[in-house]
Amino acid sequence: MTASSPKRALVTGVTGQDGSYLAHLLLGKGYRVFGAVHRRSRSNVARLEELGIAKDVELVEYDLLEFSNILRLVEKIRPDEIYNLAAQQPQSPAPLPFRVLRPNRRGLPPPREDPEPLYTGNCDGLGVARLLEAIRTVNPKIRFYQASSSEMFGKNSVAPQSELTPFGPRGAYAIAKLYGHWMTVSYRESYGIHATSGILFNHESPLRGQEFVTRKITVSLAKIKHGELEVLSLGNLDAQRDWGFAGDYVEGMWLMLQQSAGDDYVLASGEMHTVRDFVSASATMLGFDIVFEGVGSNERGIDRRTGRTLIQVNPKYYRPADLNHLCGNPLKAEQAMGWRRRTPFLQLVALMVEADDHRVSDKRLTF
Repeated sequence: MTASSPKRALVTGVTGQDGSYLAHLLLGKGYRVFGAVHRRSRSNVARLEELGIAKDVELVEYDLLEFSNILRLVEKIRPDEIYNLAAQQPQSPAPLPFRVLRPNRRGLPPPREDPEPLYTGNCDGLGVARLLEAIRTVNPKIRFYQASSSEMFGKNSVAPQSELTPFGPRGAYAIAKLYGHWMTVSYRESYGIHATSGILFNHESPLRGQEFVTRKITVSLAKIKHGELEVLSLGNLDAQRDWGFAGDYVEGMWLMLQQSAGDDYVLASGEMHTVRDFVSASATMLGFDIVFEGVGSNERGIDRRTGRTLIQVNPKYYRPADLNHLCGNPLKAEQAMGWRRRTPFLQLVALMVEADDHRVSDKRLTF
């Protein structure tokens, strides 16, 4: 690479929410961005299109389950930075960390399908080790970002959580993420690789998938407004989350790899809001006046103006081990990198509500 050549970044999971925002940020900084996608996701570029960068990101096929594939990709691209955002995500709002598969007549699982904990561990855990080993083999000077997760803290009694808080993961996703996190630390300490883990708390945006509760709320309420849905069904309205804007958080990812050495950083808003808070704010912005009545599974949200029940609680959406006390302490990131969460809670809700109101009205819900 010559002095005038742009930096090269390889972003796994580039078609997702974080990958799309990160690619947009990097392109704006003059990077040449390679987006690593699984062959089944290659045509899923709706988020990149929404940001106007689909033609600027160079898509390359990869498979986190195959080391030889990763090694060839890193050798070919020779990136300066690798951001590993790909993951087998838990399903929301009621993820089942251990999926039950029906046995066949011989009592064996169906062929060519791993139980959820095996596939998740292979992708979110061993996949990280494969990327790190490829870096060590090809060029240990490549800087590496690992997308760790606040879910690694689990049902923790210590709040808020920082980089020094003990981990207590619940479920296959969080356990696999913790393996990837510690492998990142190990390669940093053992081989001197600039390897960093970003422990990100919930970060949302208009690019969030509809399987996540925040986007489910904004899409569903917009559909109710436009007469396409009668009622929004949700799980535990008392569940609390530390919600921030994904666009702010990807800037933190980039800042981490600009530091003199790799480290671990928590990115969070430091504030807690309930699902009910998110529903109420979204409904108000769409012109509803919601009042909640009842308790637990009998709770419902009623529009005062019409008397219609717009929100109902359905126990089937309860998470089996809800993590009610995950609130992050971003002090280290603020002091070491100058990172700040710039988008407050109500502004985040407004961004999502406005986007989905227009999408439903224009009938263009592409993701």
